[in-house]
Amino acid sequence: MKQPLSPSPLARTALLLLTAALPLALLGCAGDPPAAAPATVTVTPPAPTVTVTQTQPAEPAEPAEPAEPEGAATATLPNVVGMNLQEAQDTLQAAGFYILNDKDATGQNRLQVSDRNWVVTRQEPAPAKNVDPDELITLYAKKHGE
Repeated sequence: MKQPLSPSPLARTALLLLTAALPLALLGCAGDPPAAAPATVTVTPPAPTVTVTQTQPAEPAEPAEPAEPEGAATATLPNVVGMNLQEAQDTLQAAGFYILNDKDATGQNRLQVSDRNWVVTRQEPAPAKNVDPDELITLYAKKHGE
């Protein structure tokens, strides 16, 4: 004779919470709803608009240094070849590089499900270059032992 299956700890916890919450929900539905308080409406006029104009000086100012264009900041790309894929991703993110892609270095197009089981064999762009942090960094990895 088979013994009945007992529910998992998660199912038991969910059942216990549901059993405890149901009477409380029913108590909240009982009785007359409280009387609504009368609504108070306050009208505030809009603030006046103030326009300030400023005239430029007649003499030309000293030329300013050219501003660096938006997104032109660069950082040195760390060398992560030889690291496990998870450690490589952590290292790049700590250096400010968050746009990362990883590919199977063997060309089999396998997905890297457990990043710690893969070793980085190549990275693009090459390490030690000054790279825009918003640039895509691609890591090529293969499984340990391949």
